[in-house]
Amino acid sequence: MLSEDKVSHLSHLILTAVKQHAGVRVKVEETRLLKEIKRVLAAELIQEQEIDRKVKARLASYSRGIIEGSAEWDVLYRKTFEEETRKHAKS
Repeated sequence: MLSEDKVSHLSHLILTAVKQHAGVRVKVEETRLLKEIKRVLAAELIQEQEIDRKVKARLASYSRGIIEGSAEWDVLYRKTFEEETRKHAKS
């Protein structure tokens, strides 16, 4: 999980990048926009943590006992994480 300082820093970087884009005109207060960027970042981080928890639980349920951190576990984790991410994107 990212700290509040890191989320704030990322939010400011995103806002700066958006403002520098030639096709964008910001019509709302920067503080309001920063608050919305932070809200979206927090929601995405929560969703990612939930997916991570589901993936780890699924891998732990395998009968043959895959060791976390092994090459096989890493491959299965990435594959399963991508599958769960796609499921959440469709929802």
